[in-house]
Amino acid sequence: MNKFYLFLVASIFESASLHAQAHYDTEHMQTEKLNRGVVAVRCEQGVAVSWRLLPTDSRSQAFNVFRNGVKLNRKPLSKGGTFFMDTHPLSTDALYTVRTSTGEGSWLLKANSPMGYLPIDITPPVPADSTDPGNRNYDGSRVTYSANDCSVGDVDGDGQYEVFLKWDPSNSRDNSMAGFTANVYIDCYRFDGTRLWRINLGRNIRAGAHYTQFLVYDFDGDGKAEMICKTADGTVDGEGNTLGDATADYRSRQPGNTYGRVMSGPEYLTVFSGLTGKAIYTTNYVPERGDVRSWGDDHANRSERYLAAVAYLDGVHPSAVFCRGYYTRSCLCAWHWNGKELQQQWFFDSNQVGAAYAGQGNHNLRTADVDSDGKDEITYGAMAVDDDGSPLYSTGMGHGDALHLVAEPKTNRLFIWDVHENRRDGSELRDAATGKVVFQIKAPFDVGRGMAADIDPSHPGEELWSSGTGGLLSFSGQRIMPEGTTGQENDYSRPSQRFRLSCNFAIWWDGDLLRELLDRATISKYDPATGRANVLLRLNGVFNNGTKQNPCLSADVLGDWREEVLLRNAGSTQLRLYVSPIPTPYRFNCLMTDPPYRESVAAENVGYNQPPEPGYYLGTGM
Repeated sequence: MNKFYLFLVASIFESASLHAQAHYDTEHMQTEKLNRGVVAVRCEQGVAVSWRLLPTDSRSQAFNVFRNGVKLNRKPLSKGGTFFMDTHPLSTDALYTVRTSTGEGSWLLKANSPMGYLPIDITPPVPADSTDPGNRNYDGSRVTYSANDCSVGDVDGDGQYEVFLKWDPSNSRDNSMAGFTANVYIDCYRFDGTRLWRINLGRNIRAGAHYTQFLVYDFDGDGKAEMICKTADGTVDGEGNTLGDATADYRSRQPGNTYGRVMSGPEYLTVFSGLTGKAIYTTNYVPERGDVRSWGDDHANRSERYLAAVAYLDGVHPSAVFCRGYYTRSCLCAWHWNGKELQQQWFFDSNQVGAAYAGQGNHNLRTADVDSDGKDEITYGAMAVDDDGSPLYSTGMGHGDALHLVAEPKTNRLFIWDVHENRRDGSELRDAATGKVVFQIKAPFDVGRGMAADIDPSHPGEELWSSGTGGLLSFSGQRIMPEGTTGQENDYSRPSQRFRLSCNFAIWWDGDLLRELLDRATISKYDPATGRANVLLRLNGVFNNGTKQNPCLSADVLGDWREEVLLRNAGSTQLRLYVSPIPTPYRFNCLMTDPPYRESVAAENVGYNQPPEPGYYLGTGM
């Protein structure tokens, strides 16, 4: 790397340091009211108990831990992590309670609980009509269902999350594939396995990763979460009520590339009660598909690509942003739910704002206050949309599969690490507010995966890598060489044959400030000396979405600031929430109280799943 390049990078970061981090007005923001989030899980050392530190707590908040009413700690826990290890044998059910001077929270741990995770029993759907062409697989066998993407929301206002689960039929299809699919279902479960409701989206919503993006959040501020998603004629809500015409069937019977696709018929956007699953408001989806050819093909591959996000567009109230298209025309529509109706706030259409904003979308998106005005912007692949729906910038680098929000360690200014499919632009780090490129690693091939996380303590900030970098990069763009390597192993000009670091998910797990890697039902830790990742834990379960290998959800759902992993068993009769049993000396607020992190959890099920990321730097040297 030459001196001019280093000077250029340093100049950009020096300029960036003049900008402060996001200026959210947290005092007035309409946010979730979480409880203490106590959780207990069996482990080799005994029982690991952890709980949330909330923004209303002082940093020296004292906690006491009780088991069946008996105090376990000798002195109040006012330092170190919000974590306690109970080494007493567990022979009967145990009620663990964490108390402060202002309240308490509890978790009942069954004596026969499994090691390392919380089991949530679930029941797969069974197709009722075997004569329907959607209820058969490619080989004529009966369709089965597997637990797929999940989200969380507090549906009853008690401060504890419930789990929302989307079921994936065995004949779900990518948009590029013709054919019928079985119906998509969404369930809501408590952590004890109680199912609150099941929604059947019906035959006119196709099954696949790009069709059903569901947002779970308390949009109206009543303390109870709603779910919003795209619906159609034949959708049946959690109370058994059918939307529109129950007999309508818009699936194409034409042979060829349109067979089984939904290319006509009305399209809706529906708000469901998180507690009952009842459809409480329905409006038309914006934009409508119109003539599918106007989106770039004649078989609805491009018109039926959807994204969605939660964003604080006015800095106070959460909005639901539902989108359509990213390969050619890209449209975003912002909605406000006031408890009675959905009100359209603005509509962004690349056809109206200019060709520079066409074809720039990813299979995912990020929301955060990138320009420090207290309001969220939307990073939509290689372009960004301002809080009022106006265009912010476009790099013109086009579509990609992965997108990461990266905070500069000294200033918390936000940057975007983006990868591209166009066999030209490769991977680039850019200023999230302006689109100005900090550095770029071009590649003459499709860079399908990319990742950003602080995994190496010897370099400040997050490390960046992708399938096109051939190795790790520091936040300033310098190559990071493992000990004993010459650098030839990290060749930017082609996919490396020796670099095998996962570009999938990351997770805060083992208690230090570095993030671990989460991929293919394993948690691994990067070793700077070898440039390899060593497995810390093999999870007893299955990840989803084929080669994407995503957990059902990874987020700070319970316990201290670290993240949990939600996955399914092989038969999809149980979800398993893995909780870290490793002590941590660090005490941070629950990550779900950070707006960009909470928003990225809400959008984790969207398109090609990406890990949640906070709007500030969390790592070594912070």
